[in-house]
Amino acid sequence: MRIFSWITKDTNINFMGAKKLTYAISIVSFLLSVVLIAVKGFNFGIDFSGGILMEIKSEQPLDLTEIRNKLESVNIGEINLQTIGDKGNELMIRAEADNLDEEAQRIAVKNIKEVLGSGLEYRRIETVGPQVGDELKIAGSIASLIAILAISAYIWIRFEWQFAFGALLGLFHDVIITLGLLSLFGMDFSLTTIAAILTLAGYSVNDTVVTYDRIRENLHKFTKMPQEVLLNKSINDIFSRTLLTGFSTILAALALLVFGGDTLRSFAFTIVWGVVVGTYSSIYVSAVILDLFDLRKTQEASQNVNPFGNVE
Repeated sequence: MRIFSWITKDTNINFMGAKKLTYAISIVSFLLSVVLIAVKGFNFGIDFSGGILMEIKSEQPLDLTEIRNKLESVNIGEINLQTIGDKGNELMIRAEADNLDEEAQRIAVKNIKEVLGSGLEYRRIETVGPQVGDELKIAGSIASLIAILAISAYIWIRFEWQFAFGALLGLFHDVIITLGLLSLFGMDFSLTTIAAILTLAGYSVNDTVVTYDRIRENLHKFTKMPQEVLLNKSINDIFSRTLLTGFSTILAALALLVFGGDTLRSFAFTIVWGVVVGTYSSIYVSAVILDLFDLRKTQEASQNVNPFGNVE
């Protein structure tokens, strides 16, 4: 298509010229995200916080005040009501109920149905005990950390340690800033969100590996070219591919964000943002940081050590 023809052309952008500015942006964004996570925390979903989640639908618009008054008679802790869609006839009921065991939660669900009366369609009912929620928090954190470290270990084997350092830095950059945004906007943080974070980590490292492959190829091809110029050329070589891949991924994720409903909103938002920040970090974190090292010297020293690297 002619509208995208400029993307497929060779670019000559001075990415390295903006490295000081992007260093500052990345560091400030990272620190702000850490502060947000520490101070504001997350809006944990039912998976992690424990409690009761119910989605109901009625033929007529629902009166939130009336429903809240009815639910006051059920002793289940703080209750949050959230309308779904734009017709006003779908509602999400979230009750903390974190002081109730599983049997007590089942009784609470029964009581909620009784006080709300008939004529409602219960589209979704979930109950999670507080102990299970804590276990899922730990398991999700461990799974994410192991995935990031495993990816970095692979890059260390595939390339050299400087590349692994850049990839690890980029992954932590993407994950922490994404977590900071989720905290800032108070979006639902659940197991689905963890899956989205692991997906964005995979997307980010895929972009990074493509960039690293081109950098290593150009190190062989242009033996006299200054390193900063070579890094700039390598990023420009794959920039059109990066844009096209990112654009097509964002289109699919935007469809989920717009039409996926409240259940998928956090997942889709994380994917959309992950594509943006992953594309940014593959250039301005993982690639640009390599200019701090003497790549040619390191590559020459590792030629007889790394069985996966330096393949002509």
